[in-house]
Amino acid sequence: MIPALALLAVLAGGDVAPRTVMVSTPRGDQRISVRPDRTGAPLVSAPELLTALGGTVKLGEVWADVTVAQQGFRFLLGAPLYVFNDRLQALAAPVVVVRDTMYLPLQFISEVLPTFLSERYHYDRGSARLVEERGRFLASGSGRGRLANGLKPGHLVTVDAGHGGVDPGNPGMFFPRGIREKDVTLQMALLLRDELRRRGVAVRMTRTTDTLIALGDRGAYCTEKCDLFVSLHVNSLPRRRGYTETRGFETYFLAEAKTEDAARVARMENEAVRFESVSEDAAPLGGIDFIVKDLQLNEHLRESARIAELVQAGLGQVHTGPDLGVKQAGFMVLTTARRPAILVEMGYSTNPQDGRFMVSSTGQRTMASAIAEAIVQYLLEYERKTEVADSDTAR
Repeated sequence: MIPALALLAVLAGGDVAPRTVMVSTPRGDQRISVRPDRTGAPLVSAPELLTALGGTVKLGEVWADVTVAQQGFRFLLGAPLYVFNDRLQALAAPVVVVRDTMYLPLQFISEVLPTFLSERYHYDRGSARLVEERGRFLASGSGRGRLANGLKPGHLVTVDAGHGGVDPGNPGMFFPRGIREKDVTLQMALLLRDELRRRGVAVRMTRTTDTLIALGDRGAYCTEKCDLFVSLHVNSLPRRRGYTETRGFETYFLAEAKTEDAARVARMENEAVRFESVSEDAAPLGGIDFIVKDLQLNEHLRESARIAELVQAGLGQVHTGPDLGVKQAGFMVLTTARRPAILVEMGYSTNPQDGRFMVSSTGQRTMASAIAEAIVQYLLEYERKTEVADSDTAR
């Protein structure tokens, strides 16, 4: 079992900024100095970084436009804000200009690029290295490149660590002291990210640190280039007679709940919305009836059910608790994902056996590997169906 302090240290990823960062690309390695701003926040030279990445920067009076891997980031000078995909995002420190040189927060290297361009960049905190990843390909009989596991290159999966920041999730009754649901989901999401990358699947994370992401915003990380949205959670029960005896894992897809227990789980997870600051004129989330009807007009509902079956079967090979099956319910976090989407309840924190399994290194590694294998199996199945459909259309 992972001790509480050790697990928290892993989740924190370290608070001490490196003195330099290594940027490794197909063009070679380049070491970039890290300097503090007036508050001590770590910054890197934008020209040095973009030279290493083959990107560009256009410095204006108010905004600076940065292009990396043909993707545009717009930074508000003197402020901790930037725009990506027409959405305003926050930074840990302001972007500054010193003697005509723009400096970006180190966070752009350690979090922003690995999150939004995860199919291309990976940051290793231990070695302070940003790596531009290159997939390993095998030649197929048709001459088209494929990964060693048979997948075509270019798949992208969004992994969502449930809760975060001021939203702790459930208190984790049988977790080590100080560990909450948000900590376990983040650790599992990071492990799943690594397992998928090892299989040649790019990953976009909704969060890589202990921060709050609005329920309505999480699904939007799965854009048109995304194949699948996976949200990780921990189940629990309110105090009642025998409640600590219930254990097991279950996988959900978005549809109207068929059982009271499925509806209860959805209500529990949807209560996280209370931690969000919503303006009075903010548009409300669409009703579940409308969302479900919209999904039923296309294949996403059917595909969501299929990946849920595969994940549930995979977890059944490694989990120590009972298989509670594939279920459906109206989870807000799934409503904005316009791709196949599932929510995995990895076990009950109100059960001692499940609690121990979910924080153990063995439990976490085996679950992450099982989910990753299920995702690869789903993507292979989907590729085959797509190829058959394309062949039929061509006739």
